[in-house]
Amino acid sequence: MMFSLKSKRLNYCLLLCALAGQPAFAQVIGSECGPLTNGFGPFDYRTERSNLNIVEMAHFTPEVEALIKGNAGYLGGDLDYTLRAFPNHHRALMSVMRYGEKSKSAIPRDLRYSVECYFDRAIRFRPDDAISRMIYAMYLNKHGRNPEALRQLDIAAEGAEGKENAFTHYNLGLNYLDMKEYSKALNQAHKAYALGFIQPALKDKLKEAGKWTEPEAVAAEAGASPDEPAK
Repeated sequence: MMFSLKSKRLNYCLLLCALAGQPAFAQVIGSECGPLTNGFGPFDYRTERSNLNIVEMAHFTPEVEALIKGNAGYLGGDLDYTLRAFPNHHRALMSVMRYGEKSKSAIPRDLRYSVECYFDRAIRFRPDDAISRMIYAMYLNKHGRNPEALRQLDIAAEGAEGKENAFTHYNLGLNYLDMKEYSKALNQAHKAYALGFIQPALKDKLKEAGKWTEPEAVAAEAGASPDEPAK
């Protein structure tokens, strides 16, 4: 069943159904989440800095990010403006996800689209943005949609290959760990630490779960060079 934005706002009981593993939300599609064209932008959050400052000063202040109050208008309106100008604004995506949780609604007050639509728009805008996909995976996982969440993480992991971004691999590892995908979490941990990441939390969590293995042991078992993290 398609999620129609013309229907009445879905209330929190639908979220509870999703968490209970019962069908509630159908995956939204781009046509229902609006075009990406915008009067200002859209801009890439990862690379566009000058216009980012303009938007954040007016619409994504610390109070908006913390869901305390709006700045240029209503809270939902400021979040919507930010995410139309910068569809892959990572911190704003986190805030809109929390706004949905706080309001217990799929379409919180004064948002133009559903919470999930903002993830759809972010991924349509920049399919290679691993962080946007990871945040979307968090959202999906919270609503009991684990296969979809895992798919988003797998796409992000595939896109991270060869880019030597330790931070991305580390965060992928944490997300896989939250989903109890231990072998994938371990693989991402090995990649992150091989690239010089020093934060030990991922390794420690894997040890606590009894799932940590040194890279040399994994490489030996796979018949690979000990210098290379297993793929």
